Amino acid sequence: MQIEIDSNSGFCYGVTKTIQLAEEALNEGSPVYCLGEIVHNEEEVERLKSKGLVIIAPEDLEKIKNSKVLVRAHGEPPVTYKQIEEHSNALHEGTCPIVLVLQKKVRDAWNSLKSTNGQVIIYGKKGHAEVVGLAGQTSNEAIIISQEGELDSIDFSKPIAIFAQTTQSKEGYDGIITEIKKRMSPFFSNVAIPLQITDSICRHVSKRGEHLIEFSKKYEVIIFVSGTNSSNGKVLFEICKKSNPNSYWVPNTGEVKQEWFSNTHSAGICGATSTPQWLMEKVAEKIKDLTNN
Repeated sequence: MQIEIDSNSGFCYGVTKTIQLAEEALNEGSPVYCLGEIVHNEEEVERLKSKGLVIIAPEDLEKIKNSKVLVRAHGEPPVTYKQIEEHSNALHEGTCPIVLVLQKKVRDAWNSLKSTNGQVIIYGKKGHAEVVGLAGQTSNEAIIISQEGELDSIDFSKPIAIFAQTTQSKEGYDGIITEIKKRMSPFFSNVAIPLQITDSICRHVSKRGEHLIEFSKKYEVIIFVSGTNSSNGKVLFEICKKSNPNSYWVPNTGEVKQEWFSNTHSAGICGATSTPQWLMEKVAEKIKDLTNN
């Protein structure tokens, strides 16, 4: 059985930076409080929890004082930083640099559109940590859109600035933009449509999608390793499945099935931007055991 782990899969730069930051803080000895799962991968979360990482919900932050608080790669709204400071906590800033830049762009757009009664639109998953952080830059006045059927909440007679959650698909974002332009055009038939578009899709994610199309075609079976609550994982797995119907999603080694490899000679292993390298390596070892390699 030929087994290959995709060299382009695994942690993106933003996640790698946050994990390193967490481990450095944990090495100092005292607990580190992380706002939400540090990464959308159950196995990696458990590894770090065993070292002293404590996962807390936003409402728990009120109880944390004089401690170390880690902001994960997804980012946080301004109110979170205010709470951290008010309680004399030590901030460990792990927000992905790309997300930090996007937060500023959203905040600037919101401030500039106030004079024209304009709207900030965020194309993303409602309730997702990154989207919560982006909406917070607008005092939660931004309109969150996850699909075309939700566009009725927008007033198309007003100026619009649109942004996308960094891990959304480019195709989906382009489709939303096209529909917004179409619905705005009757109100601005004689002037330029006041639609400000920001290309905020993370290129590290979009390029991985392009790469996985070819990677998935190279092997008889594809094993996609990802946490069950990873938005990025869901997008990338669908790309694999479309390119190779014999693609299977597994969150850990226990989900790998022997029957997937019957009468096959090759398997490719890949994963999300939140999938640790060590976990893909464990999955490779499990396949070797199942196929007597």
